Amino acid sequence: MPRPPTWILAIAIIVVLQTVTAAVSRSVPVIAPAFLAEFGWHESWVGNFAAAAVIGSLFVIAAGIGLIDRLGGVGALQLALAISSVSLCLFIAPSLTVAVFASILLGLGNGTANPAGSEVLQRYTPPAHRNFVFSIKQAGVPLGGVIVGLAVPVLVVAFGWRWALVIAAAVAIGVTAATIPFRHIIDLPRTEPPAAPAVSFRPTDLIGPLRTLSTTPGLWSVAVVGGLLAFPQAVWVTFAVTYLVVGVGISLSVAGLVFATMQASSVFGRVAMGWFADNVASPSMTLALAAVASAASTIAFGFVTADWPAWAMMALAAFGGIAVSGWNGVQIAEVANRAPPGLVAQTAAGSVVLVYASNMGGPLSFAAFVALTGRFDIAFMISGALTLLCLPLLWRVERGGT
Repeated sequence: MPRPPTWILAIAIIVVLQTVTAAVSRSVPVIAPAFLAEFGWHESWVGNFAAAAVIGSLFVIAAGIGLIDRLGGVGALQLALAISSVSLCLFIAPSLTVAVFASILLGLGNGTANPAGSEVLQRYTPPAHRNFVFSIKQAGVPLGGVIVGLAVPVLVVAFGWRWALVIAAAVAIGVTAATIPFRHIIDLPRTEPPAAPAVSFRPTDLIGPLRTLSTTPGLWSVAVVGGLLAFPQAVWVTFAVTYLVVGVGISLSVAGLVFATMQASSVFGRVAMGWFADNVASPSMTLALAAVASAASTIAFGFVTADWPAWAMMALAAFGGIAVSGWNGVQIAEVANRAPPGLVAQTAAGSVVLVYASNMGGPLSFAAFVALTGRFDIAFMISGALTLLCLPLLWRVERGGT
């Protein structure tokens, strides 16, 4: 059987690894209602776990970005994913300290995925299809959520939440191991020692990627837009299931189905927005449309009650998946497109820092609001409204501003 062209193989492997990374990270928010109830922990802790995962992601940006230079994009992602997969099993321990530590390890996969994937795809993707290909890569994120939303509640019912975590970790490690033979085909051969150390704890390792955002007009604005759009996305992914189970009062199985619907539509939304940005509108206008739709769907999600039929929840989740998560590939591709030659991974890392700031701040502030007021609904409405702050920035980008 003839081997597929290297660029197709590269896209396929990155999508597989991105999907597994997302499945691992999304397993905890879906299983959380079960173990939070058993351990007697407040439901707002799911937001704290999500914030702790961002610390792990930022560690990759601040201290481990040299791993991409040393191991290559695929190799670095495989290593980080193996560590984060094993960390799932640590949630079995009835200890908040262990759970927070496990969350930090869980973030290593997410922290590596964007800069590593961007480095690989920027080398292999035809320029005319960059938004589309990067969106396909990002479609792996909600695809992982679909798998988790459909499979994990079934595993919890059949085997209990502990075995559900173990099975999820084992499958993730197995799939990751299956991609190892392709690493040396896709990653560049190392003919000389890498310039960056594998792990460094210098503060400049975090500041450096942020500084690259000042090298090209519009980079900072596009990066900040990513952070603003990431806020409601982080809230949906982290709290949707807990909100539906604890706040609205539906079963974990139905909540998992709604979550899977949201994630499935995100797969379509990311690919569709990538195509739209390549063929219909500019990337900045595409992101502006996504911002308005994200605000509308997130605010509407706050009005969900137990009286809503399941189909209505799923319909809103389907629209929300497209609106809240469809922007990622376009935004990442635009950052890569504006990056100076040779600085794609660093620029992607700088943009990811801002996205991760929202991934941390969103769940933390949402959790604090819910802990103080008990109102999931109002918290969702506020999160949606914040998305509209990116519209003035996108208007400036569209007009050629910085």
